[in-house]
Order: sequence, then structure tokens, then C-alpha cells
Amino acid sequence: MLIKKQLLHIAIRKVHFAIALYLMSAFFGAKYTTADIVKPALVEISVYADGHYRIELRASIEAIMTGINSSYKKTQDSPFADAYDALRVLQAAQLREKFNPFINELTREIQLNFDNQPVKLQITEIQIPEPGYTRVPRNSLIVFEGTIDKQVKQLSWYYPARFSDNAVRVRQIDAEHEKWHWSAWQWLRKDQTSDAFSLQEVFTEPPILEVIADYTLAGFDHIIPNGLDHILFILGIFLLSTRLKPLAWQATMFTLAHSITLSLAMFKVVSLPASIVEPLIALSIAYIGIENIFAHKLKTSRLALVFAFGLLHGLGFASVLADFGMPESAYATALVGFNLGVELGQLAILTSAYFGITYWFKDKKKFHNFVTVPGSVVIGITGLYWTWDRFSWAAISG
Repeated sequence: MLIKKQLLHIAIRKVHFAIALYLMSAFFGAKYTTADIVKPALVEISVYADGHYRIELRASIEAIMTGINSSYKKTQDSPFADAYDALRVLQAAQLREKFNPFINELTREIQLNFDNQPVKLQITEIQIPEPGYTRVPRNSLIVFEGTIDKQVKQLSWYYPARFSDNAVRVRQIDAEHEKWHWSAWQWLRKDQTSDAFSLQEVFTEPPILEVIADYTLAGFDHIIPNGLDHILFILGIFLLSTRLKPLAWQATMFTLAHSITLSLAMFKVVSLPASIVEPLIALSIAYIGIENIFAHKLKTSRLALVFAFGLLHGLGFASVLADFGMPESAYATALVGFNLGVELGQLAILTSAYFGITYWFKDKKKFHNFVTVPGSVVIGITGLYWTWDRFSWAAISG
């Protein structure tokens, strides 16, 4: 028995040693084999309110010059690996001298567009690190600068895939008023031009009518076609009665309520997380649908409930508007425009439903049996499913 235990301990030690040896070899092997992976270029474009821009391109000059792009995982995989390695060991001044003849080709291939018009790029600064450890790629900084019209509204960027994939983002800067705005990153992997970056958050102050039009369209679009939950709630209001008065009262309560919370939320007076708001919105849809089946006339309690549910939906509208973004110089105008768009969307639903369905059901009982009940059953079941689904999501997301 003692011998068996000793043999077992020896075997365990051997296994531990083998695992340790494997992990050490994997660690050092990984350090060696991933040292010269081809990385995408990183591009940051700063646009200043005084009418100039600055592009900071961080990339491997050695890879750009030798045509080693993102189609290769490692520089050693390229047939130009020897040329890359020869450049890689050069001192910064030596590499700069080799790079100078390539500058015209680089500036000719890269493209910056303001309002779809290309601008001529000029390099104003190049920073090349010393070679250091030759198995670790060095990223150089290439800076482009120039002037632009202060009224431009957008820009786009193109960096050829022959150089590498790239990630780009834009920063708007108003130094005088200490304002700036970062865009999200765009990852460009298929030799594509970036989507247009808006420059209207800080750089350009759009006219009031343009703000109203843009945000009215955004509000309408959130209802039709993107706001299925709000569409079902509005239809639930409609299905209670064929008469205009009950419909008008409910629509008024809903509009008043969501306008209040939308405004308060956007001015950061009230706030609730989406994990609470979204399931409760779904529950409001389910309740309206179920109540329609049993209710035959409008009661005061129904109006109070629609008002309460409207408060929830207003918080939902606010989260969408926050994601869409608000111009700081026209905050109230954008809010009014978005709210107007929401109201137009609701009005379009109610008008279409009233004149498209009510016309065919003049009899109140038939309307209830053939429209209200089946329609409300669908709305109620959908609302219950969304409630369960969103509460499950909220529980999982913590």
C-alpha cells in the first residue's frame, strides 16, 4: 500500500511538472510568435471650431512601406518579411529617410472628405520610436493638418486596405467654450470608406428649423416603424371604443404624461434604468390588452392608469432620444421636435385605425366581438411575453 502511494505521488509530481513545463513553453512561445502580429492602424481626427483639423495616424511605417497589411496575421507570413525586418532594425532617423520618398504615395492614397469633397492632405509631423526590441512592432505617429470651412457638417475617411485595416474616430473641439465631443469608433476592414461622421454636435450650429425637422423625423421614426411596443399600446387605447370622445381622452392623458417624463428625463430631473422601465412598458401593454376584453366603457380609473403608463413610456422615449444625441446649443428645440414627431406618429396610428376599421363596424357589439376581443387578446399575449422576456433579461444582466 505504501509503495502504491509513493508511486501515485511520483506520478502526480510528474504530471504537475509536465503541466508547468507546457505552460512555460506556451508562455514564451506565445511571447515570441505574437510579437510581430500585424495590427490595424488607429486614426483620430480632431476638428476644431476655429476652422482647422488634425489627423493622428498611428501605424507601422515598416509594414506600410513593405505592403504587409491585415491579410497577414504575422509579418513573417508575408513574402516581404525580409524587407520588413531590414527596416525594423533601423534607427528612427534612418527609417525617416527611407520613408520620405513614400510620403507622396501615402497622402495620395489616403482620403479625407468634408461634405463629400476631398481635401489635399499634408503631413506636418512624424514621430518614429527607436527600434528597441526588434521582435515587438513599433508604431509611428503620422500627423496631418489643414484648414477647413467652418460650415462643414460631416466628414468621411478612407484608408486603403493595402496598408492595413484601420479604426477611426472623430473628436469635435470648441476650445474657446471648452466643449468637445468624441464619436464612436468605426472599424474598417474591407477597404471601405467610413460612414459619415456628423460635425454638428459642437463644430457647426445647425439652423433651428433644421433641428426641428431632424428631431421630428427621429421621433416619428421611433413610433413608425420602429416602436412596435408603443404602436400596440396606442392600438390598445383605440380598441376600447369606436367613439371619438373616449379615444381623445385616453390619447390626451397618454400624451400629457409621456411629454412630462420625456422632458424631465432629458433634463436629468428623473431617471430609471432600462432594466426597470422596459419590462414595465411591456406590462402596461399586456394590462391594456387584457382590460379591453372585459371593459365596455371608459372609466376615470382607466384614464388615471393610461396617464401612469404614459409616464413609463416617456422614460422609454427619453432613452431613445439620449442614444440619438442632443445638440447642446439647441437642446430644448430638439426636445420639442422629437416630441412633435412622436405625436405625429401616434396621430397617424389612431387616424388610420379609426378610419380604416371603425368605418366597417358601425355596430358597437360587433366591434367589441370581432375587433376588440381578438385584437386585445393578441396585444395582451404579446405584452405578457415581452414582460417575461424583459424581466428575464433584466435578471440576467443584473
